[in-house]
Amino acid sequence: MKFIKSLYIHKQFYIYLAVISVCFLVSYWLPLLYAFSWILVVFLAVLFITDLLLLYRFKNAIKARRILPDKLSNSDDNSIPLTLSNYYPFTLYIDVIDELPIQFQKRDFSYKTILKPNQNHDFTYEVRPVERGEYVFGNLNVYTSSKLRIVKRKYQFQNEQMVPVYPSFIQMQKYDFLAIGNHLTQIGLKKIRRIGHTSEFEQIKEYVVGDDYRTINWKATAKRAQLMVNQFQDEKSQPIYSIIDTGRVMKMPFDGLKLLDYAINSALAFSNVALKKHDKVGLLSFSKNIETFLPAIHKITYLNKILEALYNINTQFTDSDYGLLYAQIKRKVTHRSLLLLYTNFEHISALKRQLPYLQAISKKHMLVVILFENTELETLISTNAEDLQSIYHKTIAEKFAYEKRLMVKELQKHGIQSILTAPEELTINTINKYLEIKARGLL
Repeated sequence: MKFIKSLYIHKQFYIYLAVISVCFLVSYWLPLLYAFSWILVVFLAVLFITDLLLLYRFKNAIKARRILPDKLSNSDDNSIPLTLSNYYPFTLYIDVIDELPIQFQKRDFSYKTILKPNQNHDFTYEVRPVERGEYVFGNLNVYTSSKLRIVKRKYQFQNEQMVPVYPSFIQMQKYDFLAIGNHLTQIGLKKIRRIGHTSEFEQIKEYVVGDDYRTINWKATAKRAQLMVNQFQDEKSQPIYSIIDTGRVMKMPFDGLKLLDYAINSALAFSNVALKKHDKVGLLSFSKNIETFLPAIHKITYLNKILEALYNINTQFTDSDYGLLYAQIKRKVTHRSLLLLYTNFEHISALKRQLPYLQAISKKHMLVVILFENTELETLISTNAEDLQSIYHKTIAEKFAYEKRLMVKELQKHGIQSILTAPEELTINTINKYLEIKARGLL
């Protein structure tokens, strides 16, 4: 039974059969060709048996291995290496079919190669997941055939391999490297000059030429009978929270990725950069209920806990309760903090319903509301309208785009910071805003 399951007929065998069939057909008019056709049948049968013996004479003469990483990065191209080894004493024609996880909806993966005796071959293909969760790779199928190409033998390896897909740690590492290397401007991040003083006191020291007269400590000067000044340092370890709305408005997809996943990827990359800048980072997700709350802590290893929390966040088909969000922040976030709220409003009326809660939050904290541009609408607006229906669609699209800009103005009018960004530029714009707030000492 195992032999039957592994045996496949090569497509070239059917070509041989077609040629023999044509010979038998023509022999109806040329009788001499009839005997020759039977000779071809016998010859093909001999080739068939010979090919079977070649392929099935050796056991475990093919080795194949799929090398999966510990986890995949969501929305990024992830490399999957494969390695093949041929232990047959002759050259093999190989067709590799890897059974990809159902989330990719790809059923035509195939890789063809030729392996000489005792030759190893490595190759890599890429996958781009757009959902977090567990991805199960099926069988790694290897079909082998000899130069005769009459039959193929199927080998199977590594059935049911599971790998989790986490928020985009590749993007996180990219921005981490650029932040450390001070090359943020290469990817559109702004380098902003630090303005004014920060309020974190470090020590009292003797005055030296060049110190600011405004920092003279007169009490210490009187005690020591010489000029003493207060020394300040850049204020660090400020609490910063990424707040993610998991309501139905975040279910909208762009480029195959939900707004929620764009927000999650951005929150991870931003948290990593903030930790490198010596700030405390925390996380809060909410919809109808408070789903996740991690207090702001400055600890590099804390990033792993944030990563695990982001991995388990899912979108809910409910309206988000901003009153509950305000109550949670008032109760749990006791120090003035920078709050980055990832959400989306499609209508100005939806924003105005939640505006009292946003105003209440912004009275004690530095609140930044992050809204998403509908890039598909921008594409529609930029196209020429050629008929009445196109004019109607373009007008509606312009109305929605205008309302997004109105939301930004409405937030600014009430003293609330905001970001209006395309989903693919979310992380860059969020880090830019963070650097701007830090540089101006607004927190």
